[in-house]
Amino acid sequence: MGKKGKKDSETPGKDTFEPLPFEGKTPETIVLLLSSPEEDILVKACEAIHIFAEKGDENMVCLLGLGALEPLCQLITHINRLVRRNAFMALGVMANNGDVRVALKNIDVIPSIIDKLSLDDLVVHEFATLCLASLSVDFICKVKIFDNKGLPPLIQLLSSPDPDVKKNSLEVILNLVQDYDSRLAVHELGGIPPLLDLLKSDFPVIQHLALKTLQNITIDKDTRTTLREEQGYEKLMDILSDTELRDLHAEALDVVANCMWDSESLQLIHEGEGLTRLIEFVLTPNLPEIQSNAVKCIARVAQSSENRKLLHEQNFETTLVELLSVADISVKTATCQAVSAMSLHRDSKNTFRELGGIPAVVQMLSDDSLVLREAATQALSNLTQSNKLNAFAVYEAEGHEFLVQQLYESCPRTVANAAATLGNMAGQVVIRCSMLSHGAIPALVEPLKSTDTQVLINSTLCVAELACETEARAELLSAGGLQPLVNLLHTYQKEVLRNACLAINVCACDVPTAVEMCKFGALELLQEINQSVNRRSSFSRLAMNSLLNFNLSVKYSLTGHLACTDIISDGFYDAGKAPAGQRILTLEELSKEPVNKQQPIIVVNTATEETVEPPEERQSNPSETVHGTKGRTPRKKKEDVKQKDETLPESWKMMDDDSLQVLVKEAKETIMLLRDEREQWAALARLVSEVMGGAVEMAKLNEFFWVLHLSELKFQLQSNVVPIGLINKGFYCHRALLFKCLADCIGMSCTLVRGEYNRAWNEVLFFNRDPSRNECPSGPCRYIIDLMHQPGSLLGANTAAAEQYQTI
Repeated sequence: MGKKGKKDSETPGKDTFEPLPFEGKTPETIVLLLSSPEEDILVKACEAIHIFAEKGDENMVCLLGLGALEPLCQLITHINRLVRRNAFMALGVMANNGDVRVALKNIDVIPSIIDKLSLDDLVVHEFATLCLASLSVDFICKVKIFDNKGLPPLIQLLSSPDPDVKKNSLEVILNLVQDYDSRLAVHELGGIPPLLDLLKSDFPVIQHLALKTLQNITIDKDTRTTLREEQGYEKLMDILSDTELRDLHAEALDVVANCMWDSESLQLIHEGEGLTRLIEFVLTPNLPEIQSNAVKCIARVAQSSENRKLLHEQNFETTLVELLSVADISVKTATCQAVSAMSLHRDSKNTFRELGGIPAVVQMLSDDSLVLREAATQALSNLTQSNKLNAFAVYEAEGHEFLVQQLYESCPRTVANAAATLGNMAGQVVIRCSMLSHGAIPALVEPLKSTDTQVLINSTLCVAELACETEARAELLSAGGLQPLVNLLHTYQKEVLRNACLAINVCACDVPTAVEMCKFGALELLQEINQSVNRRSSFSRLAMNSLLNFNLSVKYSLTGHLACTDIISDGFYDAGKAPAGQRILTLEELSKEPVNKQQPIIVVNTATEETVEPPEERQSNPSETVHGTKGRTPRKKKEDVKQKDETLPESWKMMDDDSLQVLVKEAKETIMLLRDEREQWAALARLVSEVMGGAVEMAKLNEFFWVLHLSELKFQLQSNVVPIGLINKGFYCHRALLFKCLADCIGMSCTLVRGEYNRAWNEVLFFNRDPSRNECPSGPCRYIIDLMHQPGSLLGANTAAAEQYQTI
């Protein structure tokens, strides 16, 4: 594409001098002449600068230093056609230099250039668009071109008879459509038809630029619709069917790949020979770029379930497995993407395994290419989804080892895919144990801190799968993974919150992990979530219940109720009703607080050893490590109150409760000898009442100085924490707690319910049956046991007597 004629003659007026001879031997002289008032001199000066600048960057920089740029920018608006034209020629050539481009940005010449695109002058068109093409590589200049309405005239110039104008205009448009607003504008301004027309150009450079521009703008759905309406898809397929246009095939396939997002375009494939042609490109050897782009198209085709079925019927999986062994990275990456799409078809999942495709994909996890590893993890994620045989095939190929390493990657999509695949595989015990042995839990800690939603969704689900193993829970605790897991309860992303609750529910199976999560505020957060209409779910309630079941002290404080199945054990404490939204302190924390005027914290401890081991299945208060004190003189009387052991200030220990030990022993030796269940409950009630101050008439409750008694105990112990066995005068709440504690110790079942104003009671279930008659009971009845007024009396639930016992 050559230059046009640049010289036109103009007839001087009859009252003017004849033109003087012009000679300029130095750049300095020529630049000075740019300020001449003589039009002929300006024409020749601009022409000289154009010729001088064409010789190279050194000359362009020289002219810039001599100050040629500003007068040239003024002369492109000159009224004289030749001056204007030659100034554009000089400016267009100089704009190719980087230093000149920077200077032009500061001069703000773009509005003037765009204004002159409307002139009927092909030379101005050529060099004005050449100048804009150079400037449009800069983001600020792109914005200026767009804001100054440069796109409409540029789109008009796509139909110019001059190929240089077309090429330059295309370059500007291509640079602009990297941005969203410009992409939409090209479509709205009718840019699709002229772009499609340029595909038939005689100049390959124009065809390439047109295809690249189409590839950018067809990202948007409306543009793809217009492209289809303008028979653009057919024109692209014509290019792909022409073997003489092989140099355009890769870029044409890029555009076709974008079109494959639309079902209407996919329908065109079915109606024509499009799919067959695409498969031919896939099989074309020694052309990696074309192969990879064709496979990308197939991957887009496979987004539709109908198309996946069609490809499966054509045994396309065999082709993809063969392509996995191709050396080119782009081909392997595109193939993994196609495998991922095809794996959404159930039969294709199995076919890939049977053809040996899974080990081939696993091998790519060790490749240096980040993009390939991302595609491989995505393929494995889809292959193993709801497919145990494929998961085992990945395990046999040692894929889980590589996947664990991918969790340390910086690419969020790779991490998300790896976590999803590991989660899919973790359902099988042998795989799960092997994953743990290769460090899966420590590798998941950082993903739990991610800000990427999909990473969080997949990593929390993976933790939930792995944490069913005791080893995994202990490792998550030691690796510091519980705090970021609990922190996810702050999220408003529903799927992340759901999976986090699921993982917390599984992790709560162990006392140590439950303790740690409570320290990080898990219970308070779950309580807040469960009070929210929008955030609560069955998963949040499940997580809350699981934590509470291993924190009976906290459960009783929060809910005011312990079920028959909630077995009180050593370390349980009653700190009263918890204020809403406030963290419940551990027993150790409470014991270290200065003595206050509030009611004491009542603690249960029947242990005699120095260290109390929590039961395997349940511990009432896992919020602290429970200790006893060994080698101390046992108490013979309750009145011999023991002071706290301060010999080891560096480690907290729970006080012994010898009196409670005696009560437990007595209950085991006497209560369990009774055969009648009612009599067992009554005897236990009388025992509790006796040690707690005996029966108190309802009318004389105000004369029962239990508050003073407890205050004296706190003063004697110099602690807010009081062992329950030391209480001689116990109110409803203390008697009900002791009753529940003794019942649990001897294997009897009852509830513990907190009421208002220090009231509490126990409920029991047993069948009503007349032993003199051979009758089957109709069903269990619920009773409240009187521990305060007529110890051992059974008060039918929901009766007036029970209501009087429960309230003041």
